[in-house]
Amino acid sequence: MKKITYILFIWLAVAEITTAQNRYVDNVKFENFSGNKVNEQLQINMDILLDDLNLKSNDMLILTPVLYSNTGAASLELPHVVTLGNKRNKVYIRNKKLRNSVAIPAQTKVVMPRENKTSQTINYTASVPFHDWMQNASLSIKASVQGCADCGESLDDLLLVDRVISEPYKPNYKLTYIVPEVEPIKIREDRHTATFNYIVAKHDLLRNYKNNANELDRVDKVITEVKNNKDLNITEFTIAGYASPEGNFESNRTLADRRANSFADYLSNTHGIKRNQFKVRGYGEDWEGLKNAVEKSSLADKNEILRIIRDITNPDARDAHLMRLSGGATYRNMLNNLYPPLRRTDYAIAYSVRPFNVEEAKEIIKTNPKLLSLNEMYLVAQTYPTGGKEFKEVFDIAARMFPNEPVAIVNSAATDIEGGNYQAAIDRMNKMESNPRMWNNLGVAYALLGNKEKAKEYFDKAVAKGEANAKANLEELEKAMDN
Repeated sequence: MKKITYILFIWLAVAEITTAQNRYVDNVKFENFSGNKVNEQLQINMDILLDDLNLKSNDMLILTPVLYSNTGAASLELPHVVTLGNKRNKVYIRNKKLRNSVAIPAQTKVVMPRENKTSQTINYTASVPFHDWMQNASLSIKASVQGCADCGESLDDLLLVDRVISEPYKPNYKLTYIVPEVEPIKIREDRHTATFNYIVAKHDLLRNYKNNANELDRVDKVITEVKNNKDLNITEFTIAGYASPEGNFESNRTLADRRANSFADYLSNTHGIKRNQFKVRGYGEDWEGLKNAVEKSSLADKNEILRIIRDITNPDARDAHLMRLSGGATYRNMLNNLYPPLRRTDYAIAYSVRPFNVEEAKEIIKTNPKLLSLNEMYLVAQTYPTGGKEFKEVFDIAARMFPNEPVAIVNSAATDIEGGNYQAAIDRMNKMESNPRMWNNLGVAYALLGNKEKAKEYFDKAVAKGEANAKANLEELEKAMDN
């Protein structure tokens, strides 16, 4: 029976201590908390309010702020706060005067005697070296009470804040997508080159002469595909004839003109194309084509050839200078290797394309996207989830088909940004950097790359042009910069 009584006594004593500690902690308030990283130091500030704390005369309440990593096992105790009951405080003062040992924990920041039933506030501050784990750390209070004979028991930690340093503000930037204007009449043009062989000084286009049959078969295939496509209506053929530079300049121009017309006659006779649909012109000697070929060549006299082409303005006078190079070897090399491709006929087929509905456009974009307008491509993109693979592919195709259209560049850059390809978006837009339509998306790309100054520059410019998205983005950027 005595043993049971003793155990009951111990249990009641422990319960009294624990109850007292719980009561004490419950009656302490923590307000006005702030945590900031300043110059590689973590600074903690808060007010500890003791107004409702009724501390027994012999008790000492020890409050210890503790930092805990939210992602690992790291932790750090901050300096303690101690508040003393009346008798406990007198003992503390007496021991200090006598230079005796005092029962106060080391690294105590504040010691405050508690005057029960009065308003008391401790303005707590602490600064510790910053470690990476503190970027995502919580702050708790570890409380313990010591009474007479210095007995006491620690309590479970009391969580104050689950994140000491606020999570960085995540701005919500608005990208610009532009709805392309409807193209009233879709006019397209296919450009091709044909290299035919002619009897010297003749303009007759003979199928069975040298490699002409293969070249004409290729031309026939191109024309037939265009003619048989019921979605197209041929509006015009443009034919340009060129000659290589040997011989008389004016004779070559006339010969190139006759040869271009012979090709037009072939198309008219073979494919039933009205002759008045052709625009035909003979340009004669193709010195620009020769210059480009020489620049790409490994000819020993390359620089001298280019000088002759550049400095001698009379085309017929150039021939004599070229013939003298390397005893004539250079000229023979040019005749055999560089001149033949210059004797060519360029032709372009212009045609109009009928409009397509969205379902038709979804199929055509896979096989022949050049027949679609930007508006038709945009409508196709809207049938797919924003930011998805198909959505991005459509805008990439649009940018490839319309490389000089600002609307295509802006929209494709927006999909790059949504996909996290910020630098790719910048590179895409930089070739039209002076176009105001680029500025908002350029600002977003730079902001997401972390270049906030450059982002602000573009947002400011776009806002000045009345861009609503840029105004909202500038506000978001400023919030992020203040964070």
